[in-house]
Amino acid sequence: MGFSTHKGTLRGLHLQEAPALEAKLVRCTRGAIFDVVLDLRSDSPSCGLWFGAELSADNGRMLYVPERCAHGYQTLEDNVEMFYMASEVYTPNAVRGVRYDDPRFGIHWPLPAVNVSEQDRNWALVGR
Repeated sequence: MGFSTHKGTLRGLHLQEAPALEAKLVRCTRGAIFDVVLDLRSDSPSCGLWFGAELSADNGRMLYVPERCAHGYQTLEDNVEMFYMASEVYTPNAVRGVRYDDPRFGIHWPLPAVNVSEQDRNWALVGR
């Protein structure tokens, strides 16, 4: 579960690598988020492509994040709560990330990023 106080907060993009590969099912339970899945599966025809959708408490939509795909979201309102189910327990040594603003992927976030964690600001740029 995650809670963000400020509109424009950006989290991600995160994934877990083997031996702790993780799939997620994400839902916004209060407010609204723009949720993003980035395909990093080298054997996938959509490798390097992303998909984004608005998830909100009102629309009840959920988004599935397959193993080896990175996940991130941006809050579209203040006081947002999101919930996710994961197929694997959190394993700090398996966590990897992709910068939310990596030019290689060109993700179009709907708002300027106002709150980004130090970890998420410091993932290496793959696109350079």
